[in-house]
Amino acid sequence: MKRNKPQLFLKRKFTRVLEAWKSRNDRLPLIVKGARQVGKTECIREFAERHYTSVIEINFVLQEEFKTIVQDGFSCEHIIRNISLVEPRFRFLPNETLIFFDEIQEFPEIATCFKSFAEDGRFDVVSSGSLLGIQYKRIESISVGFQETETMRSLDFEEFLTARGYQPEQLEDIYARILRAECLGEAVKNTFDRLFLDYCVLGGMPEVVESYFVKGTFEGVPAMQRRILADYRADVRKYAEGLDPVRILNVFESIPAQLAKENKKFQLATVAKGARYKDYWGCVEWLCDAGVVTVCRAMDFPELPVMAHLDASRYKLYMGDSGLLVAMLDEEAQEDVRIRRNLGTWKGGLFENIVAEALVKAGGTPAYFKKDNSTLEIDFLIRGGDSLVPIEVKAENARAKSLATLIASDNYKDVHWGIKLVNGNVGYESKILTIPQWCAFWVPRLVKEFSPRV
Repeated sequence: MKRNKPQLFLKRKFTRVLEAWKSRNDRLPLIVKGARQVGKTECIREFAERHYTSVIEINFVLQEEFKTIVQDGFSCEHIIRNISLVEPRFRFLPNETLIFFDEIQEFPEIATCFKSFAEDGRFDVVSSGSLLGIQYKRIESISVGFQETETMRSLDFEEFLTARGYQPEQLEDIYARILRAECLGEAVKNTFDRLFLDYCVLGGMPEVVESYFVKGTFEGVPAMQRRILADYRADVRKYAEGLDPVRILNVFESIPAQLAKENKKFQLATVAKGARYKDYWGCVEWLCDAGVVTVCRAMDFPELPVMAHLDASRYKLYMGDSGLLVAMLDEEAQEDVRIRRNLGTWKGGLFENIVAEALVKAGGTPAYFKKDNSTLEIDFLIRGGDSLVPIEVKAENARAKSLATLIASDNYKDVHWGIKLVNGNVGYESKILTIPQWCAFWVPRLVKEFSPRV
């Protein structure tokens, strides 16, 4: 269903990606992937209105008649001619026109024309849609070498703060203090703690965030989140070609229970009795390709390069949007989070999900480490230059024993310092940078820019 034009404009970081693409002379047709309802269409529209004299938007769900535009072939000339036959009001102005193909998961064959548009060069092309990850291999094979791909996700906490009215220079000032490991003032910390709790309940889906800021209340938020989850489940039933949709849904529905365990490694025994890796890995991939979940793989040893040490058979699954995860909890757990603001319930699973989500949205590719026959376990590890930086997530401000052990040991030569995310303030001691949980979106930047002291 097409949403009404938003009452509040949400400034999105993805606009920078679109503008960088537009600035290049060698740009190819662009495919924007991402989960349903993360704001792809609105972001592309806003960008197009600012940069093009003519915008030709075609939605293959709402305007099925445009599926006939390929009947004479896939050349640029044929496509333009047939688009103008369906809608004569469209204007094709060389070097001033963006053709926006939306919901192309309903008509992936349109990607065949990308080569012709790339070679012609007169018109820019952007395409988008839900579940493009599912169709992407097919689309890529059709347009191989003649398209670029980017992924958009729901709002992160920084975008949420921007929607709240904070200016970039205000946030940069706070980041600079964290980079110097300076304690934040209580007024700043308490304000951002409170906003972060709101964000944890809401998540980053634009419709939900927009409603919250326009109304100033949480009115209708659970209903919106449940509707989005219902749409996800409907997508599984509709698009799960070659896979058992029941198995995909079983994996999806098990995520809250998996994260509620002390050992958050994804266990197929929780999904179905006698479930085997080879029967269910395709289901996990489907959800990941759809942008619904994030896979965090285990490392067999914390050492660079990360990819050389990933264990495909051990992984954790996190929801791509923590607000939707909250909406999947049982009523008692939801009340704990929504009413009592007790994010420490549920064995820290919600905090881990929030941090995993923030790391991925900021461009990080986190892994985790659990030493066999030991209590040594690190929630996340990401690369920062020539270092492998371990990250521990604490619901309060408890000691990070595993983090300290990893840093102090001579066995892990690529680990020089670490980060602890807590319900507390900024600090630095014993090569551990402690920061508030709401700073998670800055972690990929910090691992590159922070200079650990001896």
